[in-house]
Amino acid sequence: MPPTSADHTAFAPQALARVRADSPLVQCLTNSVVTGFTANVLLALGASPAMVDIPQEAGPFARIASGVLINLGTPHAEQRSAMVEAARAATSAGTPWVLDPVAVGALPVRTALARELLELRPTVIRGNASEIIALAGAGDGGRGVDSSHGVEAAEESACELARTTDCVVAVSGPVDFVTDGVRSARIANGDALLTRVTGGGCALGAVMAAFAAVDDDRFAAVVAAVAAYTVAAELAAKEASGPGGFAVAFLDALAALGAADLAERAALS
Repeated sequence: MPPTSADHTAFAPQALARVRADSPLVQCLTNSVVTGFTANVLLALGASPAMVDIPQEAGPFARIASGVLINLGTPHAEQRSAMVEAARAATSAGTPWVLDPVAVGALPVRTALARELLELRPTVIRGNASEIIALAGAGDGGRGVDSSHGVEAAEESACELARTTDCVVAVSGPVDFVTDGVRSARIANGDALLTRVTGGGCALGAVMAAFAAVDDDRFAAVVAAVAAYTVAAELAAKEASGPGGFAVAFLDALAALGAADLAERAALS
């Protein structure tokens, strides 16, 4: 029997509590624009960030990390090698890892890299609608890092990508869509201010890695991660007058997020 929205709502606080109790070590091979924000997001949630992204270190560290994020935002040559090394090691060690194929389809270097990484079997793929469509081979990508498609347009591609790669696929947008190819969920939380802060989307991939590290049901873990992240964004937006204040309030909201907030506000279906 597929999980209901009530099941997800009940699970999300449990998953958040496990992240705080276990403090999973999340290795982030991410873009240079968002490194600090991503680390602070993980710390606010109770996870432990490690920005280990150079060859000869990335692979060994992926074997001992709790989870790994690979984000293709600024893939310089050395980091590209480290990403492949980390993905290969994570898959071999059974470490859950998240692929965020930033601007895939629109730009050639990262598109080729994303295809190579896809062969190494990510646990989770997170992207905007255009990125997911392009990675599934059904389109050419968006406008750089921005999506040219709505989330609904990517749902079929997300399901097919999840089935063919045996992973969880999360499509970010006004209403997030998560699927493992069989089960699916939509999360209608968040705030537009999240799109006006550098790293607002990228850091979510790291949060997914943290949640996937503490539960073997990776689909439920990703749904919980998105719910926690987007509910915190709503709470932060109530306190902020603009993007700068929102960024600070968002970290505070993540740190203060409780079971009651998720139970009251999570819009899951």
